[in-house]
Amino acid sequence: MKLSFPARAALFGFTVLTLAFLYLPLLVVARLSFNPAKSVSWPGWTGYTTEWWKLAWEAEGPREALLNSCKVAFVAMLIAMVLGTLAAMAMARFQFFGKHAVSFLLVLPIALPGIVTGIALQNTFTREFDLGFMSFKVGLGFHSLVIAHATFCVVVAYNNVVARLRRSSPNLLEASADLGAHGTQTFRYITFPLMRSALVAGGILAFALSFDEIVVTTFTAGSGFETLPVWIYANFSRPNNVPLVNVMATFVMIVSIPLAWLAQRLSEGGDG
Repeated sequence: MKLSFPARAALFGFTVLTLAFLYLPLLVVARLSFNPAKSVSWPGWTGYTTEWWKLAWEAEGPREALLNSCKVAFVAMLIAMVLGTLAAMAMARFQFFGKHAVSFLLVLPIALPGIVTGIALQNTFTREFDLGFMSFKVGLGFHSLVIAHATFCVVVAYNNVVARLRRSSPNLLEASADLGAHGTQTFRYITFPLMRSALVAGGILAFALSFDEIVVTTFTAGSGFETLPVWIYANFSRPNNVPLVNVMATFVMIVSIPLAWLAQRLSEGGDG
């Protein structure tokens, strides 16, 4: 379809305005991380300095929070990749009673409001379960946070892998069986190469989703365990720490944008 010049100009203008609305605040935060003053007023820029970056690296609070976020996101990503891949293979390759209900339950965690998920998981983790011969309580901490994040990260890994498997031809599996390959060989040489890039993309998105999560984290982390988003939220209202908040936010952007681009490229492409 060929658009007229006014239509193209209007489309270009709306596109520029939308991109500016989305990304200009990010550029402002990045610029403020190099601002000598502690003020967050805009423009209010008086020059450039890397002092805040040095202080952020030396400060124990943001560094420990960043490490905690990376550890939780990495473990949650691994769990999500394993469970999401197994669920995707079952949903894409087999027919069984209640398949649509199972598919709905798999994607439900990411559709629920985070506060609902957080309250439900907190009540579960803090409740004592009595099995008759023993009683136990999960408690709150690193382990509860990993479980909580994995519940919605599974959805991302599942969606990426199941979409790739549904686009692949089942004739390849039949041909592999006709040539004498057993299930393990078929998975190694046919199925896994086909879904490899989608699996990596799902893992990247799951890591990013877990890393940025704050609502569920607030309810399931417990006292004494702080992730980077929680640290940023807690320190943004403290004037002395605002420059460090800008630095950490800029650092997250620098790391996240290339990962998001890579995940998109892997999701769009195929492994032949």
